[in-house]
Amino acid sequence: MTLRVAVIGSGPAGSSAAETLAASGIETYLFERKLDNAKPCGGAIPLCMVSEFDLPPEIIDRRVRKMKMISPSNREVDINLINEDEYIGMCRREVLDGFLRDRAAKVGANLINATVHKLDIPGNNTDPYTIHYVDHTEGISQGIAKTLKVDLIIGADGANSRVAKEMDAGDYNYAIAFQERIRLPEDKMAYYNDLAEMYVGDDVSTDFYAWVFPKYDHVAVGTGTMHVNKASIKQLQAGIRARASEKLAGGKIIKVEAHPIPEHPRPRRVVGRIALVGDAAGYVTKSSGEGIYFAAKSGRMCAETIVETSNSGSRIPTEGDLKVYLKRWDKRYGLTYKVLDILQTVFYRSNATREAFVEMCDDLDVQRLTFDSYLYKTVVPANPITQLKITAKTIGSLIRGNALAP
Repeated sequence: MTLRVAVIGSGPAGSSAAETLAASGIETYLFERKLDNAKPCGGAIPLCMVSEFDLPPEIIDRRVRKMKMISPSNREVDINLINEDEYIGMCRREVLDGFLRDRAAKVGANLINATVHKLDIPGNNTDPYTIHYVDHTEGISQGIAKTLKVDLIIGADGANSRVAKEMDAGDYNYAIAFQERIRLPEDKMAYYNDLAEMYVGDDVSTDFYAWVFPKYDHVAVGTGTMHVNKASIKQLQAGIRARASEKLAGGKIIKVEAHPIPEHPRPRRVVGRIALVGDAAGYVTKSSGEGIYFAAKSGRMCAETIVETSNSGSRIPTEGDLKVYLKRWDKRYGLTYKVLDILQTVFYRSNATREAFVEMCDDLDVQRLTFDSYLYKTVVPANPITQLKITAKTIGSLIRGNALAP
């Protein structure tokens, strides 16, 4: 018997899963609705992803080594990476996703350009799942209705996951991100050569931060807010445009994008022989809103568990087998999510606490701790003396923040 696995969605999560499965000799089908899709996204990736996922230099538009944090009162704090070989990678999702998808296909994944709209779920642990989809490969506008039978399904189809709905995975709270891609005059673009900016304040985001991130030949300017405040998203976008207006002068909007951001994992990420990864599972961090690395990593970890528990495709894994992936994921990254959740709760709740947050970022110990955690995806414990210093700094910053807030 050869195990048959369908991966729905070919973003970083789906393509990483499909590549791992196909490279192990498992019959793999990778579904993607829109092959030229450019997901709205800030596009920042940590240094560890470049090496871990063997990304070539051309995937990285910009190597950001400087960050500028800007408080509600417009206090600016500059953060510079000290080690010459360290940087934050800035990517366009259409480039990154296309590369990962093509690589999965090269090692044997069967790429299907199609929209999945229904699953037939079997009543036992051995019968196959039937995927109902519309195939767009032939170039016919309405597509061709087809079906495929598989033994396992990985849902990697984003925050509005069809697979999650079909398996009754439950809902999650979510935020809305809004972004404009703006092409700047050469002199203005030179300012953002290796610099990214993050703005905080009620005028740019009531829940998170706003950003100006450099891309290949333009900048991504955006903001986010919880979905309960989504009616104000354009007003908040106007806020970040106003705060950064001098630096963006003469720019031309070339694209406007919006998308949902999960705020926590779904209640059920494995049901039967269906597993969720990436945004479909809810793997976006609080505070930073980061999801690309965690998407790719979850796809790979899920696929590795399938390869292992299926004996490289010779048996059908059970629900219990798939839940091994969840246990490993939660053990490895659970603390990271909790820490960033606490940071968002403490520092993003008012302009006073945001002032404190930016002041905290001026501390070299905080910068090193933060960048080590971001670049290498581990919660790095500080030594006791440094921890005491950071705690005292936090308390002092929170007190002063109340006086500084506009």
